[in-house]
Amino acid sequence: MADWLGPEEWRAVALSLKVSFWATIVSLPLGIVVAHALVRWSFPGKQLLNGVVHLPLILPPVVTGYILLLTLGTQGPVGGILAEWGIVLAFRWTGAAVAAGVMAFPLMVRAIRLSIEAIDPKLEQASATLGASPMWVFLTVTLPMALPGIIAGVILAFAKAMGEFGATITFVSNIPGQTRTIPSAIYAFLQVPGGEGSAMKLVLVSVAVAMSALLLSEWIGRRVAARVGGG
Repeated sequence: MADWLGPEEWRAVALSLKVSFWATIVSLPLGIVVAHALVRWSFPGKQLLNGVVHLPLILPPVVTGYILLLTLGTQGPVGGILAEWGIVLAFRWTGAAVAAGVMAFPLMVRAIRLSIEAIDPKLEQASATLGASPMWVFLTVTLPMALPGIIAGVILAFAKAMGEFGATITFVSNIPGQTRTIPSAIYAFLQVPGGEGSAMKLVLVSVAVAMSALLLSEWIGRRVAARVGGG
């Protein structure tokens, strides 16, 4: 494997893994809260929140990336403030993680939401009648029973982040060693003569990662569901 991929290809793979890991880990707490809110809470603007969460699935990725650039770029309303604190996201790997996280967030929320919807509310109500606080009910009843969906959401979000291209290249460009992830590297290799071989290697890596993520998600989901159900 080490001989099969060249240095530039390895850098793209390593950066993609790094970006996808942080995109998934950072967005996970928010994904759980949003999914729980959409299922169990009633508040004004709930449908609007649902629409905003799923908007990246409908918008062209380039549009999402451009919105991120306008918002989080150094001249943007949020990015300008962050830049004063020494935090720059545009054209950095951290920005690639943000873009990948935004694009993968709807898949994560959807998987977790479906898992929470499958939980009988009476189980949560029974715990509450015994004196448990809402937070304790969430931590001891809802969260453990929703674990299969959380794991599935994490794996699917990671795989989606690995394959993100449009929003990433718009927000952070395609800088070798800094923002050139696997999809960006494939695009770059296809623009130069003789780069088809390297592009194909990365395509095979992408397919392997995606298929592994789907199979792992199904397997872990079944194992956890069986354990939770048997417990």
